[in-house]
Amino acid sequence: MKATLRYLAGMAGPSGFGSNSTAEQVTEDSSCFLPSPLTALITGASSGIGAETARVLAKRGVRVVIAARDLKKAREVKKNIQKESPKAEVVLLEIDLSSFGSVQRFCSEFLALELPLNILINNAGIFSQKLEFSEDKIETTFATNYLGHFLLTEILLDKMIETAEKTGIQGRIVNVSSVIHSWVKKDGFRFNDILSGKKYNGTRAYAQSKLANILHAKEIAKQLKARNARVTINAVHPGIVKTGIIRAHKGLLTDSLFFIASKLLKTTSQGAATTCYVALSSKTEVISGKYFADCNESKCSSLANDESEAQKLWNNTHALLQKRLRQATI
Repeated sequence: MKATLRYLAGMAGPSGFGSNSTAEQVTEDSSCFLPSPLTALITGASSGIGAETARVLAKRGVRVVIAARDLKKAREVKKNIQKESPKAEVVLLEIDLSSFGSVQRFCSEFLALELPLNILINNAGIFSQKLEFSEDKIETTFATNYLGHFLLTEILLDKMIETAEKTGIQGRIVNVSSVIHSWVKKDGFRFNDILSGKKYNGTRAYAQSKLANILHAKEIAKQLKARNARVTINAVHPGIVKTGIIRAHKGLLTDSLFFIASKLLKTTSQGAATTCYVALSSKTEVISGKYFADCNESKCSSLANDESEAQKLWNNTHALLQKRLRQATI
């Protein structure tokens, strides 16, 4: 109850920010201490909180690489960014996160640019009421929201570690999750059932993918610590934001209920705030493997905090990718 009242009132937490804080507000002082130039790669930045994250980071002097499925929309985002920040450097590259082949091609194209990589924001996400499958024959929500980001991170991780070593600047990975992850119980989180879309329900599939995003952050944080790498990874809940994903959920709600709920939703700028805070704030520099909401460290579900579950998911995912990518080369 206290947390709900704090959210509705927009009360600031220990960070000095809260649910009403915007992406611009939480990064206002960052330009003073940011080493220049940083490079941030953001998935799904052609609309919604991804586009707002790209705009604000570019405004703070960060070189932004927009990884998008729809390059037409991405070009419009780039145009708007450079209209506001004429000196902004924005790179556009195509990616379909539901496709392992597309993720591999994207990484090859990005690495060929020989840019540093300081920040990776795994932001892209979809919600589908209907059961659909990717070209790799995997349920599309899980393939896009989790597996594609897992592979992207896996391929680019050495680049991030190398950049941190060369520059002395800590690298940061941000996985955009959701509070809805807490709806998933252990007996409803079976890897092979999720891949096959067994007894599919759109909301449950979305929640499962968002739980996987947090577990991924937990396990990679542990691996990075073991490697003594100067790279952190955290998961964030952006809040319930007025985006396309919420519009996709509208069919499940009555118009009157949706109207009431919409009054409690965050704006896009408020939704991008926690991502931008974790990506740029000096206060998050030594934090890794944690979960943030409203620009403050927060509690995730006990399942999301289960290290053995995180390791099991990583092992299953790694084995799946090795098998599928090996088959693709035969």
